[in-house]
Amino acid sequence: MSIIREIFRAVRITLVIWLLTAMIYPLFILLVGQSIFPFSANGSIISNVNAQPIGSTLIGQGFTSDRYFHGRPSAVRYSQGQKAQPTGISGGSNFAPTNPQLRERILKQAEELQNENKQAVADLIYTSGSGLDPHISLKAAREQIARVAQARGIKEDDIIPLITRYIDGRFLGIFGEPGVNILRLNYALDLQQINREQN
Repeated sequence: MSIIREIFRAVRITLVIWLLTAMIYPLFILLVGQSIFPFSANGSIISNVNAQPIGSTLIGQGFTSDRYFHGRPSAVRYSQGQKAQPTGISGGSNFAPTNPQLRERILKQAEELQNENKQAVADLIYTSGSGLDPHISLKAAREQIARVAQARGIKEDDIIPLITRYIDGRFLGIFGEPGVNILRLNYALDLQQINREQN
């Protein structure tokens, strides 16, 4: 009789724990996220003036046009959906420092920057661990100002305030380094151009 009682007790405890951890706790977190941090809880998606999603501020995108600031090189390919949302998987190349392919890629990237009379800043030649880093350093952004200004036909002084505006500080004020969010910056440049054309 005691064995049956213990089985029922174990089943009751399992059901209570399942109810707490699989139902009540996730619903509580969902409600807190949606009520206090709705932008972050929904993927930090930015929409354009036509209310179409253009990407997440948390995930890097492959900007290649001279009109845009370029992010860090990535070992993963950013596959773009119909609404230009990045769906690339996370990951690095996993090349060891002695791998000739890694050395060749870095030297090629550094040579391209030298040909453009730009300093080979680390985050413009090295990939991030995740491959989806949405930020570059302030130094890497400064190296690209002249190219973007020339391609857009604007003054460099028109770009500098936007760079300053889209600097994300250290996480919790102490972790990591400040970085410029590329998606926000590039979209702000597009909005700036739209406003210029309308005026």
